[in-house]
Amino acid sequence: MIFRPLFAAAAIFLAGCQVSPVNAEPPEAPQWRLAIHGGAGVITRGSMTPEQEALYRAGLQEALEAGADVLRNGGSALDAAQAAVIPMENNPIFNAGKGAVFTAAGTHELDASIMEGSSRDAGAVAGVTIVKNPILAARAVMDKSEHVMFAGPGADAFAEAQGLETVPNTYFDTERRRKSLERVLETQSRTAADKHGTVGAVAIDADGNIAAATTTGGMTAKTAGRVGDSPLIGAATYAENGVCGVSATGHGEYFIRVGVAKTICDRVKLAGDSIGEAAEVALTEVADLGGDGGVVLIDGNGDVDFVFNSEGMYRGWIDASGSWTAIYGDETETEE
Repeated sequence: MIFRPLFAAAAIFLAGCQVSPVNAEPPEAPQWRLAIHGGAGVITRGSMTPEQEALYRAGLQEALEAGADVLRNGGSALDAAQAAVIPMENNPIFNAGKGAVFTAAGTHELDASIMEGSSRDAGAVAGVTIVKNPILAARAVMDKSEHVMFAGPGADAFAEAQGLETVPNTYFDTERRRKSLERVLETQSRTAADKHGTVGAVAIDADGNIAAATTTGGMTAKTAGRVGDSPLIGAATYAENGVCGVSATGHGEYFIRVGVAKTICDRVKLAGDSIGEAAEVALTEVADLGGDGGVVLIDGNGDVDFVFNSEGMYRGWIDASGSWTAIYGDETETEE
C-alpha cells in the first residue's frame, strides 16, 4: 500500500514539546523509510534570510536522497543512515564535519556514533581532529574492532590505520563559525545555536532492520576534551529492531544525564509507549533539568516522529511515497 504519512494539522504541545508525528498505518510488507535532523534550537521565521533557508532545505533534501538511494536499491538501514549523514558532514552550513564549531582553543574536535538494531552492534569516536567524515570512523570502530568507542588521538590513529580520508584540522574552519567563537568568547554566553548543532539519521529497511547515526562538531567554545552526547550510545543514538531508532540533538550534558535515546526505546519496549509519547517523557526530563533539544525517531512499524522542545529543528523524512522537510516548529503536513 502506498501512502503519505499524516502530520497533525497544527503543532501539538505536550509537556512543553512540539511533536510532528508521521503516524501512518504500517504496510503489509516492510517499507523502507528514513528520517533525519540537522540540529535544533531557536529557529524561527525571520531568523534567517530566504537564501539561508533555501540552503538548509536543499542540504536536508540532499541528505535524504543520499540515504534513500541506498534503501531504494535494497540496501541496509545501517548503510542508509551512514549515507544520509555524510552529505551533512560535508556541508558547511551544518555543525558536523566541514563547518564544525571551534573549541575555545580555536581548533575542532568532532564526535560521531552509529548503531544497528538487529544485533545492537555500535561504534563511536570522540574528539577526532583530522578525520574528514567522523561517521565513517564510528562505522570502522563497529565493523573492524572489538570495541565500541575510541577517543582523542587514539581515534584519529585508528581511523588512519583503516585508510579513512584525513585532513588538516583547518579543513573544518569556516568564517561563520569563527565569528561565533569570537562572540561566545567575548560575551561568555552561548545561544541555543551554539549548543545544538548535531546532525543525525534513523532508518528502517525492507527487512525491518533499524539503524541510527549521529555526528557533531560539538558546542561552540567548548573546553578542549569536552565530550557531549553525540558519541554516546544510549544518550544521542540507539537502535533496536522491533522497538525504535533514535538520533538526538540538543544540549548534550542534559541528554547524557537523562540517557535520552535509551530511555525512549526502553519506554517503547517495556511500558508500551508510542515513540512520540516516550520522547515527550524523556524531553520533559531534559527540560526539568534545564536543557532542550529534539529527537528524530522510527519505530518497528516504520512510523516516524520528530519531537523537540526547542523553537525549531531542521528535519525531514523520505520513503517510496515522497519526502518532506521542515525547519520551524509550526510546519506540519496534512494528508493529500
